[in-house]
Amino acid sequence: MSLSRAEYRQALAALSDAELDGYLSANSNLPGPRGNLTLLDAAGDVLTESVALRLADDPDEFLACAGVVTIGRLLLERPGEPGLVELLTSRAADPRWRVREAVAIAAQRVGDGDQAQLRELVAGWAASADPLVVRAGIAAVCEPRLLVDPLTAAVALAACEQATATLRSFSGADRRRDDVRTLRQGLGYCWSVAVAAQPGAGGPRFLALDAADPDLAWVIKSNRGKRRLAGLLG
Repeated sequence: MSLSRAEYRQALAALSDAELDGYLSANSNLPGPRGNLTLLDAAGDVLTESVALRLADDPDEFLACAGVVTIGRLLLERPGEPGLVELLTSRAADPRWRVREAVAIAAQRVGDGDQAQLRELVAGWAASADPLVVRAGIAAVCEPRLLVDPLTAAVALAACEQATATLRSFSGADRRRDDVRTLRQGLGYCWSVAVAAQPGAGGPRFLALDAADPDLAWVIKSNRGKRRLAGLLG
């Protein structure tokens, strides 16, 4: 039976370090279509730094996710610490999709407490040459609750533009790579979130995307299919 976030926090806090791995794995809901996100949030609240760093390197997907999500809390405690930023950035390019999603959760946790630090993270990731790291930047910042802040909303639009330019920079052959396709998929919804937060600034930038490029045509169609844009762009 699933517990609340507070109940999971209490359960995790009562365990020894040696017991944590087994508990997290047993309650992960994996294998299955959806991991236990409530447990991940609770783990991010209470895991110690030493445990988080160990788990972030674990070959088990859920354990790695628990370690990565905790990095978000640690960055709030020690903003901009290079080792933590580097670790989160490296996991943004992890081949496991759940670990990459954990990176976005960690960055959003940073944004909930320190939007300036989130903006710095996103700007760095958006400028990366690695399409998976670029995708982490837009996935992290294109979250409606974070975009009520005008500065963060502006960074979201800029990140989407930069990510789009990165996508366009790849040759047709390279665009068939899994990492580049993952970036395209992220752009397929992130633009709509960014534009909905700042339609005056975002609408014209979205409408200026080059529909003659087949991948950008897909990005445009995908975002136009989102309800959040229906009333804004017609």
